[in-house]
Order: sequence, then C-alpha cells, then structure tokens
Amino acid sequence: MNDIAVITLCNQGTSLAREITAHMGGDLFVHTLVDIPGLKAKRFERVIALSAEIFSQYRSLIYIMPTGVANRALAPLITSKYTDPAVVVMDVLGRYAISLLSGHEGGANALSIRLSNITGAEPVITTTTEVLKEYTLGIGCKKNTPKSAILELIMAAVAKAGITTDDLRYLATIDVKATEAGILDAAAQLDIPLRIIKSSDINNTCYSVDSSEFVRESIGVAAVAEPCALLSGRRTKLILKRIARNGVTVALAKECCE
Repeated sequence: MNDIAVITLCNQGTSLAREITAHMGGDLFVHTLVDIPGLKAKRFERVIALSAEIFSQYRSLIYIMPTGVANRALAPLITSKYTDPAVVVMDVLGRYAISLLSGHEGGANALSIRLSNITGAEPVITTTTEVLKEYTLGIGCKKNTPKSAILELIMAAVAKAGITTDDLRYLATIDVKATEAGILDAAAQLDIPLRIIKSSDINNTCYSVDSSEFVRESIGVAAVAEPCALLSGRRTKLILKRIARNGVTVALAKECCE
C-alpha cells in the first residue's frame, strides 16, 4: 500500500499540493484542467472516479478542494474507521486542514496537525476526546536540551496549574525549534501532538507577552513559550506565565476563554 495521495482540482490547489509533497512525499493527482508548465503529476477527469480507484491503495488521502466535493466522492466508499484511509481536506489557500475521516484509528488527526506545521493551516479536529482538552503548552529551550529537562518542567507546569498532561491538547514551539530532538522526544513520550508556530506569526501577534531581549537577539522574536501556547489554540488566555529552568521555558494557556 502506498503512503500519501494529494488530490486537487485547480492551479491554486496545485501550488499548495506541491508544497505538501515537497515535505511529505507522496503522489500528486491534479485535474486535467490544471495548466502549470512542467508539472509532474498524475491526471484525472472526475474526482469521484479517481477516489474509487485509489481509496484502498493509500494510507492517507489529502483533498485540496471544497469539503462537499470530497464528501460526495468518498461517501460510497466508506466502510470502517479501522480500515478506511486517513482523509484530510484543505481549502486551496491553505487556511484549514480538516480531519475528515479516520481521525484516531487512521491517523487523520495527526495528519491534519502535520499539514498545519508544514503550511500554517489551522488544524480542524472534531473528535470529542481532543475537543474536550482545553489547554495548550508552549515550549522554548536552548539547543540540544535533553528530553528529561523538558519533561521535568512540563510536569512542574501542569502540576502548578492543577491539571495533568492528559488535559493538554497541544504542545507548541517555534519553527526554528521544529527539529529540536528534546522537544520532539518529549512530545512523543507524552503522546501529545506538537504544533509548530511560525516566527512571523509570533512577531505579528496581538497577544501581550513577556519579552526577552536575549531571545530576540538569538532567534528574532520577543518570546517563545507564551506566544506558542496562545497561538496554538483558539480564544486562548494565559493561565501560567512562562517559567524557566535548566535551559527550558514553558507557559500554559487555556482555550475558549472570553
């Protein structure tokens, strides 16, 4: 079975699809009306017929098109959340990455977050266990900080806030730390999705956060933990301002605050 197929209908969607396949690999399927010189992709005429052909051939399907179009193509093919591929739908401008089918078992929730980290889209996840988690935790750290130090401060932060790691919807860090092994390993051990926040989004945020000249001179933003916690959720409010220890800084925000 192949890994990923990315399917789109128009030139704008193809630009986004190429960005995705450049990072994730996979096969690109574009409509015959797409007119981009030198494009290397598989062509199709009808998304319904294509979906029927590839539905059981790929572990993950990414549709860059209206959700209604994807729904109509997929409806006759859906069998079981245990066997159906993960399906994520994105709009052509990359505003949203919607976990549509096989969210938990098939991995669509994780895929929507991965797409968010690549494109800057907002991941849209509606499975109840994720929706009920209201807290996001931002992390900054010095280069090559060990996982143990990061986990230690995460645990201290959630305990101070009177919650547990089970209440965390996301961990979040800045894009320049996207490959920081300690952060990645901590997120994997806790089994909590990691959101990557763009430096430009931090610099443009309207949220008021504690700033650090050292951080600004080091990586070009005024802060990391607090804005990452705030920007990784919706209608967020800081409930624990940044705390620092052993080269790690974390902060906690709660979603759906007035």
